[in-house]
Amino acid sequence: MTTIVAATPAMDTGFLWLDLTRKCQLRCSPCFNSSGPERTHGSMTREDWLRVLDQAAECGVRSVQLIGGEPTLHPDSRLVADRALSLGLGVEIYSNLVRVPEAWWALLQRDGMSLATSYYSDAPEEHNKVTGRPSHARTLANIKKAVELGIPLRIGMVATAEAQRVSQARRELAALGVRRINVDHVRPFGRGARGRTPEVSGLCGRCGIGRAAVGPDGCVSPCVFSADLLGVGNVRNTPLATILGSPAMAEARASIRSVFAKGGGDGGGDDEGKGSCDPSCDPNAECSPGYPGSECGPRN
Repeated sequence: MTTIVAATPAMDTGFLWLDLTRKCQLRCSPCFNSSGPERTHGSMTREDWLRVLDQAAECGVRSVQLIGGEPTLHPDSRLVADRALSLGLGVEIYSNLVRVPEAWWALLQRDGMSLATSYYSDAPEEHNKVTGRPSHARTLANIKKAVELGIPLRIGMVATAEAQRVSQARRELAALGVRRINVDHVRPFGRGARGRTPEVSGLCGRCGIGRAAVGPDGCVSPCVFSADLLGVGNVRNTPLATILGSPAMAEARASIRSVFAKGGGDGGGDDEGKGSCDPSCDPNAECSPGYPGSECGPRN
């Protein structure tokens, strides 16, 4: 006799953001979680992150994105990526590409790995104004290196000003061989909120559907943008599957849907991005935040 196992809400989650750290060399103006040099890696230990990965694989997660802050600054980030690969998960690292240690280049060339970054302008001074540091030359050089090495790469662009050289930068990247480029606008979270109180209406509307995020303190939320709005549990004291299938997560999803059902909310970027989540996107595709991007998008 064949036993049919009913799918649970936890098993429907195919993508997980691992928001490793708030520490970053940059201080980008649209950063959705206000990362910067003075921030920390949070309270999650190495063992916590590895346990989350094991639990994620057990409950059907197929891919993860390591994000921050700058995830490569976290002392256990390569170990986390390696564990995810060993579990058969796809892994995307969302890096500012200011400094990429040699060991990361080797890891990025492994099967199952991919890379994402943010790029703001082909004009160095304009890009540097957004990041708060003279970062343009290093980021562009590492974009070129990733293309040369054949590493799967996508780039999220956030338009922070009307006169920003977004189209010129997009042409520049395409000429370099970058095929996955998305453009988004500033999302009202973190520094991108510019002093305003974050609201559910600033989300894309698909948060928590096929995806979830784990923050540097262990807090789980429907997406990286919603971490300060809709925490639904903590993996440091509760199994991931329990949280993903909990009434709290169901209520968080419902509260988001109710805003959009009334005509509120933000629809997302033009096609993919770290900062946008297009309502029509595949929930199993990588999602990026605040400002970078992917098939959905968040980042900084």
